[in-house]
Amino acid sequence: MSASDSPDIRRHMERLAAEGVDVVRVQYPDLMGTDRARDVLLDHLPSAYEHGLAFCRAVYHTSPQGDVVPVPGGLDAGLPDVCVRPDLSTAVPLPWEPGVAACLGEVSDPATGEPAAESPRDLLRTVLAHCAEQGLRPVVGPELEYFLLEPAPGTPTGWRRAPETTGAVYTAGLRADPANHLLRTLRQLRDLGVGVTNGNHEFDGGQIEINLTHSDALDAADRAFRFKAAVKELARQEGRLATFMAKPFGDAGGSGFHLHLSCDDAAGRNAFDDPAGAHGLSTTARHAVAGILAHAPALAALANPTVNSYKRFGPDTLAPWLIDWGLDNRSAMVRIPPERGSGARLELRLGDAGANPYLLVAGTIAAALLGIRAGEEPAAPLEGYGYDTARSALLPTSLPEALDALEADTAFTDVLGKDFTSSFLTYKRNEAERFGRHVTDWEFTEYAYHL
Repeated sequence: MSASDSPDIRRHMERLAAEGVDVVRVQYPDLMGTDRARDVLLDHLPSAYEHGLAFCRAVYHTSPQGDVVPVPGGLDAGLPDVCVRPDLSTAVPLPWEPGVAACLGEVSDPATGEPAAESPRDLLRTVLAHCAEQGLRPVVGPELEYFLLEPAPGTPTGWRRAPETTGAVYTAGLRADPANHLLRTLRQLRDLGVGVTNGNHEFDGGQIEINLTHSDALDAADRAFRFKAAVKELARQEGRLATFMAKPFGDAGGSGFHLHLSCDDAAGRNAFDDPAGAHGLSTTARHAVAGILAHAPALAALANPTVNSYKRFGPDTLAPWLIDWGLDNRSAMVRIPPERGSGARLELRLGDAGANPYLLVAGTIAAALLGIRAGEEPAAPLEGYGYDTARSALLPTSLPEALDALEADTAFTDVLGKDFTSSFLTYKRNEAERFGRHVTDWEFTEYAYHL
């Protein structure tokens, strides 16, 4: 039976047609977490489903500037294809683009039929399969920040914060957002069905935070991926730029991607809660914290994946700088929020908004799982304000340092998989090398006149 004869495909097509859809955008994440896509006319969906959509595998190895990084299996193999099939169960109309629905794509190697080695979504599935062997189901809640920018001709970047209001942290409404971007965006995201709950202006001018609901880890990563793609699209509709870059301005703070993590056991109970345990946490929760602390240097490569990421760190930034944990302490890398019972969880504050949601979630769960397997207790929690290097070890301070830590942490990379790790390291080391050769404006200003 061909795909066009499949009752399941016909049902999805009839549903989409009834909703006024005549084009389906098939999206999937690359290594950066950027959405790659193709628009498919509704009548041609059966063929796309049956045969798949061919994309050059090197899309995973392409830099933001369009350079193809020589990752094994790409250029050296003659630029072979990957095959992307639409998952129509995820198709949802785009509220801001009439007649268009978007769905996620499943990426495979056409030679083997197996998931593509670089597929971030399948990497997360692999990690979740390891968790299932332990009888655990991770539950994740993403929190993301971004900067909204408007054109500023004549400035070095061509963009400025929109608006540049200061001192408006934790506010909503026209005082900090005179163009009402946040309110419009919240409503569009609600209608997209990505599980947004609330949002507000954050610490710096033009900075916004939007929170998403908790759910199974894969669903949470899917929603965070679609959320980021949607926010960027909606900003472009306004003639603006929404950037999830870690630290776009030297005179402002960075943007975080905080991750709330708990695990349900086989009976559906929160495995992190134990009223009789230390701090009201179960041994599973404490071991998970210990694992994240132990593998934090390697995890930083996934949570802070750009050269720019490490400019977000430092003392007094409210971004992690040291490898520590604390009870309701926002100066710690791992914070334990005060809720217990069904709300018991940890909050990893390490990630920046530029992280690929699938890789951040997969890496966090992998580190927690390794801690649970090892069964070790974390050191005493941080008390008071952090950022004291006499008390805790320093996180990597650069992308090359984090990549070296990732390569050296073989227990961590064994969970992620060797093929993925090799591709990721090659891709990201190329980024660091290109930056190392680039002459910055700072260097010219610092040296040109006096030397």
